[in-house]
Amino acid sequence: MSILPNKNQLGFYEIRLESIGGLGANLAGKMLAEAGVLGLGLNGSNFASYGSEKKGSPVKSFVRFSDGDVEIRDHSPIEQPHVIGVFHEALYKTVNVVSGLNPNGIVLVNTTRNFDEVKTDLQLEYGTLAIVDALGIAVEEKTKVNTAMLGALFRICNFLDPEAMRQVIRRTFEKKYPHLVEPNIRTFDRGYNEVTFKTYQKPENAVGKTFARTESLLGYETQEIGGVITANANSILKDLSGSRQGFLPQFEKEKCINCAQCDTVCPDLCFVWEEGVDKRGRKQMFLQGIDYQYCKGCLKCVEACPTDALSDMREMIGYAEQNRVPQKFPVFAGGIQ
Repeated sequence: MSILPNKNQLGFYEIRLESIGGLGANLAGKMLAEAGVLGLGLNGSNFASYGSEKKGSPVKSFVRFSDGDVEIRDHSPIEQPHVIGVFHEALYKTVNVVSGLNPNGIVLVNTTRNFDEVKTDLQLEYGTLAIVDALGIAVEEKTKVNTAMLGALFRICNFLDPEAMRQVIRRTFEKKYPHLVEPNIRTFDRGYNEVTFKTYQKPENAVGKTFARTESLLGYETQEIGGVITANANSILKDLSGSRQGFLPQFEKEKCINCAQCDTVCPDLCFVWEEGVDKRGRKQMFLQGIDYQYCKGCLKCVEACPTDALSDMREMIGYAEQNRVPQKFPVFAGGIQ
């Protein structure tokens, strides 16, 4: 008798993980598939999709399960999943993370916000929403987001055996990183126990979220004559908010001594300066704030700051937009340089 709660027409139970590079979604998919295959005797497959600049760029990890007598010969990306795990809230801005969601599907989100706010951002009309503070758990246990998300996924996929995942965690870490075994097991258990759920009733004859495959903006039929790239190749168009892994530098101007140590180590020129006069009447550059559009949250500036003017804070939705100090780029006859 099958233990899978739902199956598509090919007999597969499918899970899609939406993340950015660096949060461990690829490894999470591998461990999830391994636990199902070795722990329950299911057939399973896993692979991931990501670009050349892996860290900070969108990543998808796909997991398929089937009963032992059903072979998995489909290795295409999962377009109509039963479960979606969203590792990073900023993905809402650039990726349709719930695309193709099954009418009976469940969406798991790493967040501290309430259900209704997340539902609105996802444009989710119905279905079950699961929330877990995976980042908070990972910070407290000094591990990574992916293990906490795995715990929550095992609670959602209740046909899976949590003890099988604990064994996978041991096998994964005990040889190279034995000191990480117990913290990761604690992280997994907390994710399993701390995830919460809310179900929004679906209308009759619900058909799920239509899957929309992203089309290339510049193809052989749509590019400009001569293959000209019309987008300006300068940093004023760059938005690194999707690359942040949950933290931002917080700036307190009254504690700043304008030493520029932060500006020296910043890889993305986030700090905004303005010329002024010091107490002795001498010209000096004064730090006005941070242009968070360019900040990827590496926190090198926090490490370099000799005072408490810069500190790390967990990013809250809207904080960067409200506290951003825009860069002032010089304008020449040919445009912005």
